[in-house]
Amino acid sequence: MQTAQRVASPHEDGISKRNFDRLAAYIYNYSGIKMPPTKQTMLEGRLRRRLRATGQPTFEHYCNYLFSQGGLEKEAIFLIDAVTTNKTDFFREPNHFSFMTQRALPALTQSGVRRLRVWSSACSTGAEPYTIAMVLDDVFGDRPDIGWNILATDLSTEVLQTARRGIYAQDMVDPVPVDMRRRYVMSAIARDRREVRITPKLRSKVGFARLNLMDDVYPVGDPMHMIFCRNVMIYFDKPTQEKVLTRLCDCLEPGGYLFIGHSETISGFDLPLKTVANTVFQKV
Repeated sequence: MQTAQRVASPHEDGISKRNFDRLAAYIYNYSGIKMPPTKQTMLEGRLRRRLRATGQPTFEHYCNYLFSQGGLEKEAIFLIDAVTTNKTDFFREPNHFSFMTQRALPALTQSGVRRLRVWSSACSTGAEPYTIAMVLDDVFGDRPDIGWNILATDLSTEVLQTARRGIYAQDMVDPVPVDMRRRYVMSAIARDRREVRITPKLRSKVGFARLNLMDDVYPVGDPMHMIFCRNVMIYFDKPTQEKVLTRLCDCLEPGGYLFIGHSETISGFDLPLKTVANTVFQKV
């Protein structure tokens, strides 16, 4: 008597080496994100939702769809959304915001800057640009002679939607100082929702747009006085890091400041920057 064979669920297959290599190459070329073989399980987990969304029963079918004519045109943005890492916190790496308040902003205004331009170049769900906005409003709120605006960009369309809404779980704003929370964060009327929202005043000061740091040119308008590009380059190899940093410097006003993540470095790169604090650099 034969034992009936178990039929595998269509989502239990893994990504073949051939398809993983194809996906990894495309993701790297598109976004600069390295996808070594150790990340195959992570990639499979993140792409299962795309299999369901596109109606593909297996990874083999999904990759055939993706790399067939017109597949990438429809699916590229969703694929990249699925693989990007979007960890963010309010007042993350707080020394940067202390430097802003105590050194960068006084130096810029004393040099004659009256309209500050700030760019959060990998803004994720918005905690970084809204933190910057809180600091700027706190410093310049009673000074009508100083204006400012923030550009916030990201590769992921999904996180940009969240950022524009400015709605977060209540405990996410715990790192925000109490006095700032009182001024810049609104609690939901229904207490059981445990959600908060950034005030309309701050939301109006931040413009969100999709931008790929792999692009040859960053269409951000006039040079910036401050650029934040934190905890992004850790996903890039050295050649990609240098290209991105060079383009960021092209978008930075002389005397302006570049902030990178505390685990990142610009060592070994030929850039028009001098170190002014830990992971803070000024364009010379």
